[in-house]
Amino acid sequence: MNSVIIFVAKYFVFLSILVAAVFWLRVPTKEKISLGWRVIVGGILAEALAQIAGHIYYDTRPFVSEHIVPLIAHAPDNGFPSDHALLASFLGFVVLRHSRATGLLLLLIAILIGWARVLAHIHHPIDIVGSFAIAAFSVAVVELGVRLWKKWRRDAHHESPVA
Repeated sequence: MNSVIIFVAKYFVFLSILVAAVFWLRVPTKEKISLGWRVIVGGILAEALAQIAGHIYYDTRPFVSEHIVPLIAHAPDNGFPSDHALLASFLGFVVLRHSRATGLLLLLIAILIGWARVLAHIHHPIDIVGSFAIAAFSVAVVELGVRLWKKWRRDAHHESPVA
């Protein structure tokens, strides 16, 4: 069972990247551009928020606080938030807007990654939940920004010039 936990904890993040990339390659060009911008802007925001959150909240990794050997060798640094769970859940939330099935699949993969990292003793559940919250918030902010941008452009385009 430990080998399954280790495999999921270490390598399923690449599965989520692969699923998201295949999804991106299969969408129409116009949607591809929109999805690409959401990933870039949202990814930058998610990483910035994760960095800030990591400075605000410090969570000693379980293998340090519980004096146990982790299943995966890891530095005894701050465990909050989990980078693996952040990336996987972020991809899931972004894709969910475009495809319910693929987005839910990606979120399931993210849950499995988080679960495995907790079982490997390198994260506490709060690290995983925090990552999901940061990812969801980042995607929501980007979606709000896109809606406001589209409204502004639509309103600016429909304004009649004053003579």
